Amino acid sequence: MKVLLFLNVSILFQSEVPLFVNRLNTEESVLPYEYHHFDFCPADESKSPVENLGQVVFGERIRPSPYKIEFLKNETCKLLCKKVYKGGAKASVAKLNDLKKGMSLNYQHHWIVDNMPVTWCYPLEDSKQFCSTGFPMGCYVRDSMSSEDVCTISQKYNKRRTYYIFNHVDLVITYHSGKGEEWGSTFRENGGRIVSVKVLPRSIAHGAEPLDCKSSAEPLEIPGGNLEDNKELEITYSYSVKFILNNTVKWSSRWDYILESMPHTNIHWFSILNSLMIVLFLSGMVAMIILRTLHKDIARYNQIDSGEDVQEEFGWKLVHGDVFRPPRKGMLLSVFLGSGVQVFFMTLVTLAFACLGFLSPANRGALMTCAMVLFVCLGTPAGYTSARIYRSFGGEKWKSNVLLTSMLCVGVVFTLFFIMNLILWAEDSSAAVPFSTLVALLALWFCVSVPLTFIGSVFGFRKRPIEHPVRTNQIPRQIPEQSVYTQPIPGIVMGGVLPFGCIFIQLFFILNSLWSNQMYYMFGFLFLVFLILVITCSETTILLCYFHLCAEDYHWWWRSFLTSGFTSVYLFIYCIHYFVTKLNIEDAASTFLYFGYTLIMVFLFFLLTGTIGFFACFWFVRKIYSVVKVD
Repeated sequence: MKVLLFLNVSILFQSEVPLFVNRLNTEESVLPYEYHHFDFCPADESKSPVENLGQVVFGERIRPSPYKIEFLKNETCKLLCKKVYKGGAKASVAKLNDLKKGMSLNYQHHWIVDNMPVTWCYPLEDSKQFCSTGFPMGCYVRDSMSSEDVCTISQKYNKRRTYYIFNHVDLVITYHSGKGEEWGSTFRENGGRIVSVKVLPRSIAHGAEPLDCKSSAEPLEIPGGNLEDNKELEITYSYSVKFILNNTVKWSSRWDYILESMPHTNIHWFSILNSLMIVLFLSGMVAMIILRTLHKDIARYNQIDSGEDVQEEFGWKLVHGDVFRPPRKGMLLSVFLGSGVQVFFMTLVTLAFACLGFLSPANRGALMTCAMVLFVCLGTPAGYTSARIYRSFGGEKWKSNVLLTSMLCVGVVFTLFFIMNLILWAEDSSAAVPFSTLVALLALWFCVSVPLTFIGSVFGFRKRPIEHPVRTNQIPRQIPEQSVYTQPIPGIVMGGVLPFGCIFIQLFFILNSLWSNQMYYMFGFLFLVFLILVITCSETTILLCYFHLCAEDYHWWWRSFLTSGFTSVYLFIYCIHYFVTKLNIEDAASTFLYFGYTLIMVFLFFLLTGTIGFFACFWFVRKIYSVVKVD
């Protein structure tokens, strides 16, 4: 909240327009860096806004910039600062090499004005305009150039093996004068509100003052090799500012031009229709089983009077004495289910808040902060669910259950996160979470989540064990030899295909948002896809569970969890495909970090989908055996 108050500057009360800089990142590396890492013009960072928890975890580092902008005051080719690099000087050469590395990897600036991202807009091939929330710090002309290289934006950047740093920016600030809107008594004459800030980065070889920033100015060329000893390279940074009045765009709609420039709506609708077709198919299958097969089976089974006739029956009815036999590793299954319930409700509530507009792109870090706080506060349902399931298995080690529920899954996530944070510390990346934040996360875990989990477990163990509709035999029934399709592994592998088919298109946009610096805002679509995922996981697990019970295989507890949970394996395979085909990451640190974060996402998704499938199957099995008359 503090950062929003700091950034959301009301132009009504002051003429200064602060420009904030954020961390720089790229698609070719997972390592973001702070603005001052690349030796740009310095600024006083003592008055930096305070980031929220989500921003710190995501690596955002918002700092004041040296750019001085006053409202309605145009600037032409204003000097910002000069940087001199001397060949042979170790510190100077290291700073210049950092600049070159940033340009070769296409690191991008992310600036903020009035809580709006400064956008770089350029035309696409289909005559449409795309507005990116970041712009490159420079470019490097390789021996072979592709149409996607940044240097192709100008024919001047054509010298091979040469760096062109964008040391000049043209800022075009569009504002609304307030006419036609209710501004209240605070509106003053010649005032207004900013509705867009666009930037055009350029490389200019500045000479002696006065500076020349015309479009015909020659670019600044930085040779690819090292500077000769005692030879100096001077980089002069400059900027221009132009204000344009536009009363057709309301201040409340100022984000629209950014979001509308991302032409993905048709693809999202295609994803929804594709998923709905899968759901309709599965729903038809489940309805056919319940309304026809099960109805006939139950009616015929209940008409049987003699035990001899019972022996002639076959399928799921014969395993009624073993279907509720406690599974092996029941403790671990109950712990997974408790954590899965925690992840499920965290996801559900977070998406609901996002759909209501509370977690809009303007609220930076709010999505991650909301998810983490909800996860911590949902320890009570996790402990309650784990305790209830574990006690229904006949478990008595309640202390171990409480500790594992509060420690195991969260510990796996935190351990992976901490290992990756060590790498980020070693690489001096802005994504490295400060030690104080790690302590705060541990305090949330041990002082909030663990006690809440304990409270939930106490209530769960005090409740009576779940009563099953049929008794369990003392001697386990022998399972007949299974066909290939009813064996555990093929069934589990097949079970994750359809749920993954419902989400893989949305998954592409989510990965783009995480790794390709694109803004994700289609939370309504995402919430609908989440509901479709819940239905698909449930129906797929119920179908396969019924087929296995008909084959007289009553080991459904773990299989129901793993069947829908196997969707996470397909998620991991798709993340590998995305890494190979869409990203240009080559260094070992970034590769390790990518797959580390992917493992966290896959593990949480495993808990989520596995829990959905288990409880759907649990309801189905209890339902069908509750209507069967058993002596």
